[in-house]
Amino acid sequence: MKWSKGYEELVELLGDNQKELTGLEVDLYEDTEHNNYRTPRMAEAEPSNNSVVAEPRLVICVGDIHGYITKLQNLWSNLETQFDPQHFNAATIIFLGDYCDRGPDTKKVLDFLINLPSKYPTQKHVFLSGNHDFAFAAFVGVLPEPQNGVSFKEGWKKYEESEDREGWYKGEGYEKMHLQGRMWAGHIKARFDNKGIEFKGSIYDAGPTFASYGVPHGSSDLMKAVPDDHKKFLAEMVWIHEEDDVCIEDEEGIRHCKLIAVHAGLEKGENVGEQLRFLKAKETHLPKIECLSGRKNVWDIPEELTEKPTIVVSGHHGKLHIEGLRLIIDEGGGFENKPVAAIALPSMKLVRDTDNLTK
Repeated sequence: MKWSKGYEELVELLGDNQKELTGLEVDLYEDTEHNNYRTPRMAEAEPSNNSVVAEPRLVICVGDIHGYITKLQNLWSNLETQFDPQHFNAATIIFLGDYCDRGPDTKKVLDFLINLPSKYPTQKHVFLSGNHDFAFAAFVGVLPEPQNGVSFKEGWKKYEESEDREGWYKGEGYEKMHLQGRMWAGHIKARFDNKGIEFKGSIYDAGPTFASYGVPHGSSDLMKAVPDDHKKFLAEMVWIHEEDDVCIEDEEGIRHCKLIAVHAGLEKGENVGEQLRFLKAKETHLPKIECLSGRKNVWDIPEELTEKPTIVVSGHHGKLHIEGLRLIIDEGGGFENKPVAAIALPSMKLVRDTDNLTK
């Protein structure tokens, strides 16, 4: 826009129209052919680029805890130390299951987890069910009833040849109990497993969990000893969790992916959509939930999920295994001398309870 009048008229105009001229720049020194004054050139100011690219959100996946409260406390402290408070307090924390058994402090572990949402209200907490937690829930009677109307008793038949060897629970309430609850509270006859490790009460090593609530292994008194808030926690655990936009950093840079978290994994050769539907519905008519307790059959990412980048993260396997977008975070496996680990996305940084981190 060119100004063809004099300087004094311009000053008057500017004074009268301050609001309307906000955002314009005036060059008072451009020569003009209309007079001897060097008169203004007005031009729109270039828009400032104040937009800030948001950092990818922090997602932390925590491996199997198995009743070790000190490990959990140390790991949590290390996570707080490792990450900027602003990012940590806004993080999504996904616990991959198996909170109970083997270690001595299941009751304290559940207390810690139950209190997290009130202590860190701006975080998002996800509590997946592991196979051990599923069995614990079955024993204390908080599993949903089968949706197809079949009784839990029907599921015993497939594995009944193992009943004597595994010493399934036959105490109060067993008649209406899911198979895994009976196995969990049973008394296995063998003293050692096939790796030479001594059983702790049952095939699930549930003895320490009973003890943490002050009752003998296999006692029906546990049903009353477990407080209501613990039963609520066990009842509300999810079997599957999905996130639509999780970033991961690799040699290609930052990639945006879908994330599926499930304790053991998704079955190879089975329709993924059907598996997700089954897990979301928490259907309990099967005596064994493969996605919570399988091994080789749930190790890999189903081919169906390789078409679009999908992270599949699990615990369960007693190993730390990171291969492409398949993340298995169970370095401890419930062993006293092994660490509990967590992985942070997008950085893929591993944090352990044994790390010596200081603020």
